[in-house]
Amino acid sequence: MSELSRLFAADGPLARAIPGFRLRPQQLEMAERIEAAIRNNDIFVAEAGTGTGKTFAYLVPSLLSGGKIVISTGTRTLQDQLFNRDLPVVREALGVGATIALLKGRANYVCPYHLERALSEGRTLATKAEAAHLRTIARFAKATRSGDKAELSSVPEDSGAWVLATSTRDNCLGQECPRVKECFVLNARREALSADVVVVNHHLFFADVMLKDDGLGELLPACNAVIFDEAHQLPEVAGLFFGESLSTSQLIELARDSRNEGLAAAKDYPPLQEAARSVDKTARDLRLSVKLENTRISMERLGQDGEFKVAISGIESALKELERHLAAQAGRSEGIDHCARRASEMALRLARWQASESPGAANGETYVRWVEVFSQAMALNMTPLSVADIFQRQLEGHPRAWIFTSATLAVGKDFGHYCGELGLATALTGQWGSPFDYEHNALLYCPQGLPVPNHPDYQDAVAEAVWPVLQASGGRAFILCTSLRAMRRIHALLQERITTAGVEMPLLIQGEGSRTELLERFRHLGNAVLVASQSFWEGVDVRGEALSLVVIDKLPFAPPDDPVLAARIEHLRKQGHNAFFSHQLPRAVISMKQGAGRLIRDEADRGVLMICDPRLVEKSYGKAVWRSLPPMRRTRDITEVTAFFQADPVR
Repeated sequence: MSELSRLFAADGPLARAIPGFRLRPQQLEMAERIEAAIRNNDIFVAEAGTGTGKTFAYLVPSLLSGGKIVISTGTRTLQDQLFNRDLPVVREALGVGATIALLKGRANYVCPYHLERALSEGRTLATKAEAAHLRTIARFAKATRSGDKAELSSVPEDSGAWVLATSTRDNCLGQECPRVKECFVLNARREALSADVVVVNHHLFFADVMLKDDGLGELLPACNAVIFDEAHQLPEVAGLFFGESLSTSQLIELARDSRNEGLAAAKDYPPLQEAARSVDKTARDLRLSVKLENTRISMERLGQDGEFKVAISGIESALKELERHLAAQAGRSEGIDHCARRASEMALRLARWQASESPGAANGETYVRWVEVFSQAMALNMTPLSVADIFQRQLEGHPRAWIFTSATLAVGKDFGHYCGELGLATALTGQWGSPFDYEHNALLYCPQGLPVPNHPDYQDAVAEAVWPVLQASGGRAFILCTSLRAMRRIHALLQERITTAGVEMPLLIQGEGSRTELLERFRHLGNAVLVASQSFWEGVDVRGEALSLVVIDKLPFAPPDDPVLAARIEHLRKQGHNAFFSHQLPRAVISMKQGAGRLIRDEADRGVLMICDPRLVEKSYGKAVWRSLPPMRRTRDITEVTAFFQADPVR
């Protein structure tokens, strides 16, 4: 018996240490392949269905390897779970002495310098509650060892106090900081450098790879393997960091910091205050120049907009003026010098966005320039059309293993799209289906008679089709929508139905609380219906009776007018590829697998997956979608759905 077989055995150390652990052949096979990949410095792409236990499948060989391992996760929540729960449990079960460390981006740690400045200068906050939060953070800073704000649950993550009590890449003073010896970020980096296993997240990983900013620059050369969990997110995250961005929020923060540094060290120089106020105003004017929100717009389309052009010109002039006045006061404080460097860097980014110059032009990469508009902010973005060549360069150099794992990487059994996006031409692949009994415990339902998704009454038809299924399930449902507009419309229509019918069925909607709060309410209520958009398609785990129905309004194709997608489609067409089958369909399949994965989270779970889009059945490419889903029984008959729920012991 191999060492891994002994560890994963039904009577082995993992089973003795972990409640509910059981031998799963898929998990052992995956662990064996990962062990081999680490030993041979391979690139290995592994898809493991829900319930396979992929976390333990990579943790066990990682801890046994004796080398230095970096594990990168999709979210800070999963990062905390790995560090605080999974890693210590597996380490103890194996009886190994490997040291572990957690490393996050600097904005997750209290900054003693900025906190002290905020308290001593009496910085104003929006509410009395936020002022109280700042005092709570100050007490926490004196008692904590890590400085990680995740440890301070009494202060909400979105409190304005955190902005004043933490640093960013832009406003961190680095080694010039007078409180550098007390820096929680530097302490976390030191621990990471000496640890055997370091847990990071994708955003931190790519920020460091591109900016050499958050400690991984020293960490990566020494490591023997990098493991990406939730690896399906990597192409999008890589595109974000391999490009460039300048937001109105960054400009407003620069104006605020320049104003405060001027008041502290250059009170006798009023022009600096005026220049900072001008940057603040022109940044806000830039956001207001576009009347839309929560959308993406190509630079070409905005280039025809006179108000936007005037606003861009205004921020360009104001930024140059601020840069000039900061330079005039150089040397009066570290803070002013740092603001001067930030202003210069932002002016360069703005100039590059306006010109044809691209940050990777020397390497032949093609970039698309576009604008993302939020409710209160705007970002000017440059994104590479392909990240494959850039990412491939990161894999070269020091030999090490690269492991990519997720429940959703392949289209059917084909990993070609995912490997192509990241330039993983030489990758080995492995695929393990879920051990759960989908054939008996799940039903895939596509209702009959719905119009095509671009029909003006489509959302009304979806709500009409969903209502009898909700009655049969007694609520207990996620309704996952592909747009915020569809989410709001379907929620309103279902609210009318529930009110008219006079039934007790709590109806929740994304946005009326944080994701954590909504999930807690959903689980506690037991018969709730949650209507949500992208935030709930992945990384959400509701086990048991509270969730027995997942509705997806339509196949999750990205909107064709998205500027990055439109540019990629055109690029692929020029290369002679069919953009729909080589890019759009594979992405939609992977996204659909994520949404469908919310349904069955445990061996005892039962449920119905309802996909309302008639293209699933009526279009030939629909087969690529449902064949990539777990092997559920399929039906178009509402009576079979009703019978399924009637057989449910909860009903």
